[in-house]
Amino acid sequence: MTIKGSSEARPARIRLGMVGGGKDAFIGAVHRIAARLDDQFELVAGALSSTPEKAEESGRMLGLAEDRIYANFRDMAIRENRIKDGIEAVAIVTPNHMHYQAAREFLKRGIHVICDKPLTSTLADAKKLAALTEKSGALFVLTHNYTGYPMIRHAREMVRKGELGDIRVVQAEYAQDWLAEPLERSGLKQAEWRTDPERSGAGGCVGDIGTHAFNLASFVTGLQLESLCADLDTFVEGRSLDDNVHVMMRFAGGAKGMLWSSQVATGNENALTLRVYGSRGGIEWAQEEPNKLWFTPLGEPKRLITRGGAGAGEAAARVSRVPAGHPEGYLEGFANIYAEAARAIIAKRNGETTPSDVIFPTVEDGVAGVAFVDACVRSSRRNAAWVSL
Repeated sequence: MTIKGSSEARPARIRLGMVGGGKDAFIGAVHRIAARLDDQFELVAGALSSTPEKAEESGRMLGLAEDRIYANFRDMAIRENRIKDGIEAVAIVTPNHMHYQAAREFLKRGIHVICDKPLTSTLADAKKLAALTEKSGALFVLTHNYTGYPMIRHAREMVRKGELGDIRVVQAEYAQDWLAEPLERSGLKQAEWRTDPERSGAGGCVGDIGTHAFNLASFVTGLQLESLCADLDTFVEGRSLDDNVHVMMRFAGGAKGMLWSSQVATGNENALTLRVYGSRGGIEWAQEEPNKLWFTPLGEPKRLITRGGAGAGEAAARVSRVPAGHPEGYLEGFANIYAEAARAIIAKRNGETTPSDVIFPTVEDGVAGVAFVDACVRSSRRNAAWVSL
């Protein structure tokens, strides 16, 4: 296939494998849609479930060749590394506790990793994974999908260009209500593993969605968190992990922040919001209206910047697919991370340097996210004492 108006052949699709994400798994389907949206990946292999029968059934449903359906990820990593036209990259979409083990097997063999967040369920594993990534030379892409939204890219550029001045205050929120009742006791798979310390890690709500809010604040502002105090609560009786989190944060350079994440906030569906205030202006963004970014220069009226509209820059335009006024959101944000990963993988395939405008969350961002969760848990156990990262 050639690009319209050009004689240059487009790169061959990246051969992709998947660990987890089998039948009835929500996030696996999202990753597959995102990977295919720009037609740069082809799913050719999978270890789609820890249950062999379910793994086989899921592979057949997705049309995988019989000899590319694996009962476990280790067998998959070994064989795919040996065969001609084995996978170039693997998407890991398992519960948190399996991220480290699965990623390790593929990184050891130089296979690029695209991993759902959080990076791992423990800080020790996160640090080991970062070291292994550096040693392997493979790419590690962490799918904090909200960093792929066009107006978040625009907000990041505004901060970097100094349009907000010196950052003073960062407010991040992520509120949901889907765990306001003990759904984990009803047999709902998504609730079961997220509220199980053995599979989720030491943080519940803070690890599941609090990390998204923290990552988004860090991505847009570029600030480094130095210390925090956190109050983690469990409001649903009998639940083993937190379902509501309040965090105060101190950043390098003097900026201060607050973060609230909750999965028991009745009336909220997916209310991820970010507010950043500097010496020259402030911005506000809400995930449920992702194509709008509010900007208030100091002493001037509030302005609305829309994706594809007047005032939106190249950083947003580069990751936009449809004209202004046509909504883009969750799936496209995920797809933007895959598109950025594809550009980096193809550059690696060709022995070239990754293009300078390619942006995706890395293993280092993953370590920072797990360190955030770890610090929140440590602080809360000490009655919300300030702790350093």
